[in-house]
Order: sequence, then C-alpha cells, then structure tokens
Amino acid sequence: MSRHIANTVVLSLLLAITVACTNKKVSNPLANVGSKQPDKVLFDRAMEAMRHNQFDVSRITLQTLINTYPDSEFIARAKLAVADSWYAEGGSTALQQAEIEYKDFITFFPNMPEAAEAQLKVANIQYQEMEKPDRDFTHAMRAEEEYRSLIQQFPDSKLAGEAKQRLREVQEVLAQREFGIGRFYYLKQSYPAAIARLRTLVDRYPLYSQVDEALYLLGQSYEGEVSILRANGRMGEVAKARMIEEFSKDAAEAYSKIITRYPLMDRMDDARARLSAMHRTVPKPTRAAVAQNKKEIDSRSESGVISGVMHNFEKHPDVVRAAHVGEPTMVDTAPMNATEVVKQATVAAMGSDKGGTEKVGVETLGTGAPPPSDTVPHSDPETGAAVDPRPNGVGELKINTPAADPNELKPNVPADPNELKPNVAPAGAAAVPAPPQTNELQTPEAQAAAAAAGGPDETVDVSTSKKKKKGLKKIIPF
Repeated sequence: MSRHIANTVVLSLLLAITVACTNKKVSNPLANVGSKQPDKVLFDRAMEAMRHNQFDVSRITLQTLINTYPDSEFIARAKLAVADSWYAEGGSTALQQAEIEYKDFITFFPNMPEAAEAQLKVANIQYQEMEKPDRDFTHAMRAEEEYRSLIQQFPDSKLAGEAKQRLREVQEVLAQREFGIGRFYYLKQSYPAAIARLRTLVDRYPLYSQVDEALYLLGQSYEGEVSILRANGRMGEVAKARMIEEFSKDAAEAYSKIITRYPLMDRMDDARARLSAMHRTVPKPTRAAVAQNKKEIDSRSESGVISGVMHNFEKHPDVVRAAHVGEPTMVDTAPMNATEVVKQATVAAMGSDKGGTEKVGVETLGTGAPPPSDTVPHSDPETGAAVDPRPNGVGELKINTPAADPNELKPNVPADPNELKPNVAPAGAAAVPAPPQTNELQTPEAQAAAAAAGGPDETVDVSTSKKKKKGLKKIIPF
C-alpha cells in the first residue's frame, strides 16, 4: 500500500512538472491544416518546441523555414511566430526584440488580418511595463499611442474593442498622475500651476473615475486666486475687479460642469452649494447626462481589502476603477501651463478677452519715419534755431522740437568730412583761437594761409613728439 502511494505521488509530480514545462499561451494557428509539405512540417515542429518553452529551437526552425522556402504560403505566419517566441519568452530584452519583430511584420504585411494582432501585442508590451501613476509614465504614454494606432489603422478589426478597453485603463493611470500633481499644487497654494494641471486633466480624460473631484479642485483654485486678489492692496481697483470677475466666471464654469456632466458623482452637492454662495445660476442636468453618468459609474469596479493592501507592494498600477463604457480620448488637447494662466489673467486685467482682442485704445507705433506728406520741423544748420516749415505758420506740426538755448554751444557741421572745425563761442565772449589738431597734416600752403590770417604760429609735427601748450591751451583739452 505504501509503495502504491509512493508511485502515485511520483506520477503526480511528473505530471505537474510536465504541465509546468508546457507553455499554454502558445497555440499552433495552423494545427487544422492537413499538409505533409516540408514547410508545414517545419512550422509544426517550431510551434511544438515553443509550447515546451524551447524558444531558441523554435526560432532556429522558423528561420530555416523562412530561408529555405521563401515562397511558402506559411511565410507570413512564420515571421509572426518568430515575434511570438520572443513575446512568450518574456523579460525586458525579449520583449524589446518582440516589439521590433512585430513592427517589421506590420511593415511587410499591413493588409493581413494578423497585422492588427501584431499591433495589439506591441501595445500590450508597453501595457505590461506600465508603472504606477507616481512613477515613470513613459510606458503609459507609449501604450496610449500604440492602442490609438490600432484603433485608427484597424477600425474594423475584432481586436478594436479590446484595444479601447485597454486604452481606457491606460488613460485612467495617466489621469491619476495629472490629478496627483494638480492636487499637490493646490495644497501648496500654487494656484496657477494647479489650474494648469487640473484643466488639462478634465479636458483630456473625461472618463476619469475622480473627474468630479478634479473639477471641484479646479473651481477651488480659481476661488483661491480671487481671495489673493482681494487681499492685494497695491493693485488698481479697475484691474482687480476685472481679474476677480474672470476667475469667478471660470470657477462657476468648473462647478457647473460637475452638475451638467457628472450629476450622480460625489461632488455634485458641493458644486451646487458653491454656485449658490457665488450668486450664480445653478444649472439642471439633462436626462441623457444622468443616464450616461450612471452607465459610467456602474461599469467601474472596486478593489477588495486584500487586493488593495497587496497593490501597495506591486509595480503595476491598479486599473479596476477604469470605466468600461464610453469612447476614450483619441486626440490630446493642447496642455495648459501656469504661464498661460497668468497671461490670461493679465489680459483680462487690461480689458481684453481670452483671445487677446484689446478692448482699450492703443497707439500703434510706426517705424519712426514720417510719411512724405507730413510737415516736420527742423533747425537751421548755421544758427541752430528752430524753423517752422508751415506756410504762414498755419497747420499742424507732427513733431515738436524744443526751442534752442542761446547759451548752448552747438557744433558746426563741417563741409569736409575729414576737417574738424572749432565750436562757436557764445555771444559777448572773447574769441579763443582753436588749437591745431594733432591728427591734421598741414601742407606748407595751409601753414602760410594760417599765418597770414593771424592764426597760431605753431605747426603740428607729424612725428610722435608733442608740443607744450601755452596760455588758455592748457585749459582746453582739445
């Protein structure tokens, strides 16, 4: 009896080992094809090796089929099976290679029904690597992109429904990340940053399980900005009133959206109370909105106590609260940043709408040159006095020139650009001869003319030696 029991235990262990060594995820797609052709035999051997986790043997056999029988009717299936072998093997390196093989298959066989399957597995690779919302979100973004590609490229595929549900789960994780960042900024009273994050969230992910909470915090952030403005005593009253009105309107829109779009969610009563306190009209939800919101709530699941505890020790996110109805977002709206929030408030304070259309008069500056028909005043080049170019002094001057000061020294405009003339002395003052220029080369004829005119008897040497100045020349530095 004991020997019989021992044999039974050994057989059970052998059976368990056999079952464990068999890969149940792999199935032969051509098992029902009755053919004794060599290419079909090679394909069956490869799939049998894959079922027993002999992935290297399977890939070698498939590569032999591809190289030996390039015109085989099973060539497409063989290429897809190579990618499946990497996918079934698992691990980061194997999954990366599987993604490359699937992408190649889609490139070479885009019209085959299996192309949608390959695209789904590419997206599933990113989905399996997806982490929690407060960690790296690179794989989540890639998964969202790949699921969208499947839905757009293969809308009639039977796998489109599965892709949509996975896309809802991915967007639940991305929305949870945006909500966590927006809530952090709200608690830190960094209201422009909180507004930017929460506004982006509610525009991109309307199926998020806590979208009513996000809208409520958005309204509270706008009201926080209003409180800060009212406490600001340095701002002008007109600009302050405009900004308060703009932020109050935005807060009312956030509260109203809770009532009209999510009337059965938890924050509906709080939104109604805030609108009443702000003396705003409280809207009423339609029956269609109530029915739609009810379907979304009923489609969600809740995590159990044990699974909720174990989730804290897992790498992957919890997506049980993702909706199972409704169309996921296929195109992302432009994200809002804190700078844009401040800019809109500044535009509102200046009396402009959000689009930037000015409501106040603004003078447009030109290039600085007057039109040819304009009358422009000028000054006389000899005396420096202002000259009125208007006939008989009648007309409008475009540019006002201040009156010239008679005590102000004005430089003369030289006739020769290479010749410098001395300044004109004020009226009533003794004429002071101008010193010779150190950089001026005088010819003998010029020196003789200067002596005949009673000029200075000194000449400037072209050498580097300098003459000592006499009299008032010591005072004048030039």
